[in-house]
Amino acid sequence: MNRKYFVSLSIAAVLTIGGLGTSASAHSSVDDLKKQQDDVSSKKEEVNGKIDSKKSEINDNVSKQKDIQGQIDVLGKQLNDTESKIKDKEKEIDDTTAEINKLKEEIEVLKQKIEERNELLKERARAIQEKGGSANYVDVLLGADSFGDFVNRVTAVNTIVSADKKIMDEQKRDQEELEKKQKQVEEKLASLEKDKASLQTLKKELDSQKAEKAELFKQLEKQQKSLEVEKADLQQESDELAKREKSIEGEIQAEQERLAELARKQEEERKRQEAEAAKKRAAEQAAAQSSASSSSSSSSAASSAPQAKSAPVASTPVSSGTWTRPASGTITTNFGTDILNGKPRMHWGVDVAARGSVPIVAAADGIVIRSEYSSSYGNVVYMTHSINGKTFTTVYAHMSSALVGNGQSVKKGQQIGYMGDTGYSFGQHLHFELHAGAWNAAKSNAVNPRQYINF
Repeated sequence: MNRKYFVSLSIAAVLTIGGLGTSASAHSSVDDLKKQQDDVSSKKEEVNGKIDSKKSEINDNVSKQKDIQGQIDVLGKQLNDTESKIKDKEKEIDDTTAEINKLKEEIEVLKQKIEERNELLKERARAIQEKGGSANYVDVLLGADSFGDFVNRVTAVNTIVSADKKIMDEQKRDQEELEKKQKQVEEKLASLEKDKASLQTLKKELDSQKAEKAELFKQLEKQQKSLEVEKADLQQESDELAKREKSIEGEIQAEQERLAELARKQEEERKRQEAEAAKKRAAEQAAAQSSASSSSSSSSAASSAPQAKSAPVASTPVSSGTWTRPASGTITTNFGTDILNGKPRMHWGVDVAARGSVPIVAAADGIVIRSEYSSSYGNVVYMTHSINGKTFTTVYAHMSSALVGNGQSVKKGQQIGYMGDTGYSFGQHLHFELHAGAWNAAKSNAVNPRQYINF
């Protein structure tokens, strides 16, 4: 099975739970449809939350890719620099090797010179030994014929001795120079080789790091593709849920219109019945007047008999006319802008407050389109009314309990519940709204109830 198949199953499951499928009855109550809509909306919000989460993961992934790519670029520059340094070291090693080779040639020449000097010194030593050593120089000096000859002989002897000393000094200096050069080039070569080895180790480490970063970047790219697919699937699911939500909204609207049309027909039937009753009463009055003129001798005692009458006492007086006040009590908040918890807000109805067990009655003849509990309105009843061909909707919120159900026809002044303090409320009261048209979340059809009802 592929991912899209799972998404389809998920959507199908959401739409079928609690009757969310399209096979719902043609006249599902607005309350049921609203619950369906809330379920779909809740699921859509959950999916949209997952979409936001995926977006965040994708952005985080992209950020990581940029960071990794930056690290790869830095490592690339370090590698190039290291490779350049290795080349420089190799050139220095080559130059030093050439210098060593040249030095070896010089050393060979120097060795030959030293050998020649050694042979010369050996010859001189043998000659001195054969002739009696240093005493021969004395004989040379004493054998002078004159002072001038003596001076010449002294000069000659000094020259010979100086020459021998010079040869010995040069021998010593050349030997020291040879040792010094050998040590220097050996140390230089060892240092270059060490530097080259360090650079090669560094290059190996950089190559390894770069390979690791490249692999991580590859994994992040793969992960991003997967996240993009998951996000697309979630978006598809969200779109399907949005379509279903819109479809249910249409069903709610259609059901409200159906109930409004039913209320309109009931209103027409009521008016027809009232007209027939009035016509019947007029005929009965005419017949009574005719009968009274022909029976003037009737006993007055018969008409004086008292008749017992009983009239129900209503806690909430019902006004004459089309509309009546929905509850007795004090008006605590009017329709319009007011302050709640220190902040301005729009109050879409009229609040009526009273203590004790206060009945709530229908403000006009109508049909219940929703009777439910919500976190904001608490126990609430929505009614649709058809008055003079126009649709109205009334809302009765925060009741302690409701006495009517969905689709129920209600007469003006009929009790529908009791005043309470449920939902988002600050004390017992009735929050009453009047809408010239259907109710909607934006409350664009809300009007001031005082336009129609005397509070």
